[in-house]
Amino acid sequence: MALSVTVSGTAAASVAGTPPEKAMPGAAGGSRSWHRYVQAPSSPTVRPVRIVATTGDVRRPEALLRAGGAAAVLHREKPAVPPRWPGGTVAEASSAHAGNNGNDGKPRTYVADNAIDGDPDTFWNDDTIAAGPDTLTIKLPAPKELSGLTLVSDSDGVPTDFTVEAWQDEQWRTVATIADNDVVQCAVPFAAAVTTTRVRITVTAVQDTPHGAFTRVNEVWPEPIAVVAAPSVTLDFGKVVVGYPRLRFASASDNSPGVRLAFSETKQFLTDRSDFTRSDQAGGAGQGTDQFAVPAQGADWLDRKGFQAGDKVYADGLHGFRYLKITLDALAADAPAAQPWGTVAVDSVALEFSAYLGTPDTYRGWFECSEEDLNRYWYGASYTNELVTDTFRRDDVDPRNAWSESLEGRLVLQDGAKRDRDPYVGDLAVSARTLYLTHDDAAVAARNVLADLADHQRADGWIPPASIAHYDLHLFDYPLWWVTCSWDYVLYTGDRAYAARYYPNLLKVLDAWYPSVTDTAGLLSKGLNDTASYGDYAFLDRTGRITYYNALYVQALNDAARLARWLGHEADATRWARRADDVTQAVNTCLWDESAGAYLDSATGPVRHAQDGNAIAITAGVADSERATSALVHLDATTQLRYGNAFMDNDTIFGGASQRVYAFTSYPEIVARFLTGRADSALDQIRRTYGWMDSHDPGVTNWEGIGPNGSLYEGGFTSMAHGWSTGVLPALTHELLGGRPTSPGYTEWKVRPQPGSVAWAQGELPTPHGPLGVAWTNSRARFRLTVHAPKHTVGVVVLPQSAKDVVVRVNGDKVWDGHRAARGDVKVVDGLLTITALHAGAHHFTVTPR
Repeated sequence: MALSVTVSGTAAASVAGTPPEKAMPGAAGGSRSWHRYVQAPSSPTVRPVRIVATTGDVRRPEALLRAGGAAAVLHREKPAVPPRWPGGTVAEASSAHAGNNGNDGKPRTYVADNAIDGDPDTFWNDDTIAAGPDTLTIKLPAPKELSGLTLVSDSDGVPTDFTVEAWQDEQWRTVATIADNDVVQCAVPFAAAVTTTRVRITVTAVQDTPHGAFTRVNEVWPEPIAVVAAPSVTLDFGKVVVGYPRLRFASASDNSPGVRLAFSETKQFLTDRSDFTRSDQAGGAGQGTDQFAVPAQGADWLDRKGFQAGDKVYADGLHGFRYLKITLDALAADAPAAQPWGTVAVDSVALEFSAYLGTPDTYRGWFECSEEDLNRYWYGASYTNELVTDTFRRDDVDPRNAWSESLEGRLVLQDGAKRDRDPYVGDLAVSARTLYLTHDDAAVAARNVLADLADHQRADGWIPPASIAHYDLHLFDYPLWWVTCSWDYVLYTGDRAYAARYYPNLLKVLDAWYPSVTDTAGLLSKGLNDTASYGDYAFLDRTGRITYYNALYVQALNDAARLARWLGHEADATRWARRADDVTQAVNTCLWDESAGAYLDSATGPVRHAQDGNAIAITAGVADSERATSALVHLDATTQLRYGNAFMDNDTIFGGASQRVYAFTSYPEIVARFLTGRADSALDQIRRTYGWMDSHDPGVTNWEGIGPNGSLYEGGFTSMAHGWSTGVLPALTHELLGGRPTSPGYTEWKVRPQPGSVAWAQGELPTPHGPLGVAWTNSRARFRLTVHAPKHTVGVVVLPQSAKDVVVRVNGDKVWDGHRAARGDVKVVDGLLTITALHAGAHHFTVTPR
């Protein structure tokens, strides 16, 4: 089909790509200029694009950017044996953490003597988290001359500021001061040698880590031992990728030299440890990196989860990352299977891409407009979603009891590429729509998740949010998302078999579980039926009547009513629609804050107003036009940041809440702005939110959340490619371009462009009947729209200009003269001209001033 439109007059010039009037007339699929925005790799084997840095003795690092030719060589001399304290030396500490099973499940102690026992795998750990100073005192049996010492810590947080004192002349004298330390092995030479029987190390600052801000000292050596720099190469893959790293080793020295791999989505959190590993969450066998012992004859190593030698040399397997640091090094605990020295020759480095490979040929829906940035955001969101569309595999999913036999081997929508790698139904509220609009052949991924969660429904009607915690993570809002996501799936695909199979589950959710948490006003109230401890999408500490829960309830009830009518269950549909009206009235009575002109977050506790509740109140139809306008004005005044709109208007729920941006809850606000005729306001919010993510490391992909000053809101733990943040794609397709389904399987559709200041847009929406094509150009003098409707469908077009004082032609025939319609299928609804009963074929609309 063609998306060509003939334009005359003063239509705006193209800014990006090929405008509709030049889009290959007559060619199936219209313009191909959108191909240049596609972000996925061209093949499943992905290679790095540049060298970021090297350390130590590395030759020909550039060889790692290609396959074939001379190999890169990393070399490290065998380190000297560390010096030991004299026999009889003891250590004391200001405090010591109680023993436990550690991160690897093995019994551990954290006593002071661990710092002088010659075993770097044991360590002293103080017992005053985020508080100091902490002291470690070493007592020798006889005076000893010391020229300095070496403090060996762990990459999981090092002492950054500390002093060293020696006992001399019956008093402590400072012999060294260290500030801003960031190395694991810190050599501390003294200005002059001292003879002493006691040394005291006082730590005043440490690195904060996911395991807490503790002082950790693995070893103290009685000499200053300079580090022999570990040779390393840091590679950049250009954007976040996901899959299994593959390293081809040409050869190695015969001592089993170790190679450690550290991964990160951002340079900020690229260290000797990965920004995230599943092994850290499940026991820490790899201590934050993936290990491999290279045999002398070389190897073709594909990084898969497990141990290489017994219980030594562990690798995590799949990773989501942009940056990869390869270091010739080994964990002390892996000796002798792997050694931290020797020579390794590396032929090539690549990634075996595991996720959905979204090449131009796999796209069934696409988008392009005159604004270069919007095109980048649309395809960046699509790529983000491709990264989380992957097969559910035992070794790759969240280790916190998320593996499920019923999902193993199935294509699913995970929440993140790096983590948590578990399908959450709340994330599907956004990511599934993104999938339906891009790769319809992958829609089974959403069905697999929705069906599996329904199959694990609790007897009382509650549906789990994900497989994590053996399907027992208690969230209050996610059963509502299951309802509305089920309707979405049916709406986009027309899958009647799914709707019929899981209709009984829907009945139990809405007619059993949610009534059990409904109060006398007819509102959901978290705390009833033992739900006070239940979380939500952000694990927020809020109870009682919450606008977000109840607005979402209205949305779910109305979606369920639509599905029920489609299946012929009219009584259920009527009951749910009536309940939705009752909840709407109760929300407006009990949760509207007249003084602020916005909906309260909660009816109890400190006064605040949340993005989630106010936005969904608008998109779900709870707010009338006056309240919708007022609520958006309030959000404009209280939540606008240079990197998006905050999800709370103050910090009463937790510190920094008014500086946190969730693209997940920003999506309904963006839609709300479009729906209320504020297209340019919606585009401004898109540009601030997605422009920030697009222009900051790692680029392209959509972040899980943004924190104060545009930071990663949970540091390196933050997922930088998260499906729930891809709402810019459905927003631009459904609201700016204007196409959407209105009945299951697109048997009915609507096109309502909301162009704002955008000059032109074009695209296709994949339907079970073929593509629904939309293209328009927008100028002061003329608005032109072409819609190509697939067979077996019927639709409605709503033109964006006020019907007053414009002339409208359809396929060249005047159907509206500014006052009256020339035929019965042309009507004015809410001030906008609406043309109904549009069947298969091309329909051309022209709007000019009267």
